[in-house]
Amino acid sequence: MYNIVILAEQALSPGDAERVVSLHEDIEDTRHYHVLIPCDNAANRVENALGTLAAHESLAAIPVLPEDVDVEQSQRAIDAEADTSVSLSLEALGRLGVEVSGEFSSSEPVDRLTEVVAERQAAEVIVMTRPHVVAELLHLDWTSRARRRLGVPLLHLLEHETLDAEAGYGQGITGM
Repeated sequence: MYNIVILAEQALSPGDAERVVSLHEDIEDTRHYHVLIPCDNAANRVENALGTLAAHESLAAIPVLPEDVDVEQSQRAIDAEADTSVSLSLEALGRLGVEVSGEFSSSEPVDRLTEVVAERQAAEVIVMTRPHVVAELLHLDWTSRARRRLGVPLLHLLEHETLDAEAGYGQGITGM
């Protein structure tokens, strides 16, 4: 079995899936794609917002958080969105006749990617993101950080908008 882990910022569109699968057409072994979609951690969001408040102590008007912040409800909403992204990705890949699995995680993305690569004995990793010019320039992006930690080939693909908006998908990819 040839295991490929895909770390993606958002759901793979059918075009994304076709492009990814086409990269491995020459591999005779059974291919298995595992999609990892990171999602926010609601508790961290609240903590970051409170940290922002402390940083604004010197300003006359500080931002105010609503008193009725329900972290658990926020996390459920975040998880539901991430679960939908995983499901759409698995559906897009599954239509192409390859084996698929997937998950979302609120853990730090490169940490969870490292764990999944080890668990699945991945032969390859694909990181799919929008362009992040400053992070890439400073080598703080997922791809640069993962390359330093993983001992497997890693390909970074950039998403771009396609004309498939009517089908409910708005993203595609290009190779980098």
